[in-house]
Amino acid sequence: MPDKFAHQLVHYFKTLEPPKKLPRGIEVLFPFRQKAVMEIVEVFLHKFFTVPGKLALGINPGRLGAGITGVNFTAPRQLREACGIEHPLGNTTELSAAFIYEMIDRYGGAKTFYRNWFIGSVCPLGFVKAGKNINYYDDKDLQVAVTPFITESISKQVAMGFDTTACICIGGEKNFRCLSALNLEYRWFTSIIPLPHPRFIMQYRVKQKENFLRQYLAAFGAP
Repeated sequence: MPDKFAHQLVHYFKTLEPPKKLPRGIEVLFPFRQKAVMEIVEVFLHKFFTVPGKLALGINPGRLGAGITGVNFTAPRQLREACGIEHPLGNTTELSAAFIYEMIDRYGGAKTFYRNWFIGSVCPLGFVKAGKNINYYDDKDLQVAVTPFITESISKQVAMGFDTTACICIGGEKNFRCLSALNLEYRWFTSIIPLPHPRFIMQYRVKQKENFLRQYLAAFGAP
C-alpha cells in the first residue's frame, strides 16, 4: 500500500495529545486541532512521503512557521511556492523557513529532499509565553512537564520505521544536549548530528550563510 507510511504520519499528528499541567502562564501551540491546518498537513504528507527515510528534529514549532501551517520549518509562502500546495493561510514567510527552503532547493527541491528526510521536532507542539515563542527547554518546569510527551512522541516516530543510524538535530547546543541525554536512555539513534538553528544563522550570522548552507547540505548528504 503506497500511502501506508503517509497514513501513519497523518495518524500521528491527528492523535497528538498536548501535555497536561503546564506551568502557569505558558500556553500550548497546537495548530493540528484546526481543521484547515490538519487538511493541509494531510495533503503535504501524502504528496511527499511514501517510505520512511531519516529523521531531522528541530526544537518545537513556532508561531510564524509550523504554528500556522502545521509543517515544520515551512511558512505559508514556502508551502505554496516550494511545496506546490495551495492554501488559505496568506503568503507570509519567516527566517527559519527561508533558510531551510534555500537549502532544500539546492538539495534538489522538496520532492527529492523529502524522499530522504522527514523534519519533525523534539517536541511536536510549541509553547507561547506572554505572546512570544518559548522553547521546551527554556523553562525548567516546562521541560519537566513535557519530557514524557517528548519521549512518547519520538518513540512513536521511530516505530514507523525511520532509518535510525543517524538523526540530525536542528537547533544548536541546548536542543542537542537535551536530545542526546534522552537518546542515552532510549537508544533511538546510533548517532545525532547537531546543526545550528536557522533563525540564529539568519539573525546573527547572515554574512556566513553560504558556509552554513554548505554545512547543512553536507549533513543531509545532498546528492
